[in-house]
Amino acid sequence: MQKEDKEKVIAELTERLRTADTLIVADYRGLTMPQIDALRGRLLEHGATFSVVKNTLTRRAAEAAGVEGVLALLEGPSAIAFIESDGDPVAVAKALADSARETRILTMRGGLMQGRSITADDVEELAKLPAIDVLRGQVLAAVIAPLHAIAGLVNAPLQSLYGLIEARIEQLGGADAAPAPEPEPVPEEPEPEAQAEPAAAEAEETQEPDSNQEAENDGGS
Repeated sequence: MQKEDKEKVIAELTERLRTADTLIVADYRGLTMPQIDALRGRLLEHGATFSVVKNTLTRRAAEAAGVEGVLALLEGPSAIAFIESDGDPVAVAKALADSARETRILTMRGGLMQGRSITADDVEELAKLPAIDVLRGQVLAAVIAPLHAIAGLVNAPLQSLYGLIEARIEQLGGADAAPAPEPEPVPEEPEPEAQAEPAAAEAEETQEPDSNQEAENDGGS
């Protein structure tokens, strides 16, 4: 490889090492090209690229990118799974672990996850986790469950109130029943005047002559 080509490869590796959110280093010794291509296709589905690298050039790129944690992993034939920021590290680890079991050749060495060094055992544990979508669902369920409980406590008195209102509506003949007519006001009777009875009595006395007076008049005639 010409010097210019080497410098170009180092520059590309430096950028990928610097920008990769997570990467996993594996020993691919013994894998055939069809097996490597098949693994590449599976990793691409989960947002990762699988590159066979030269250790000498990768060491220089790692030093330039400031990811010295990769240096100890570059022993023997090396391939790196670079996981993009929108990739699924769990699915990538699972695909690598499945390939290792199927081929009995591929072996994980470790890697970096969000700037932290991880071992081959860490990759195996990562592969055992549920898929990222399942994890998100579990976290969402854990967050929503208390909210539903709170909402139930808040809505319980309102539901009781609605039940009482509906029961009262049914008791009155349903929500569509016509309202009962209001009773007509009863006119109030005027209070009797205090002088009404004596005045009536005087009127009767003036209209009816005294019986004694009538007798005297009959005798005199």
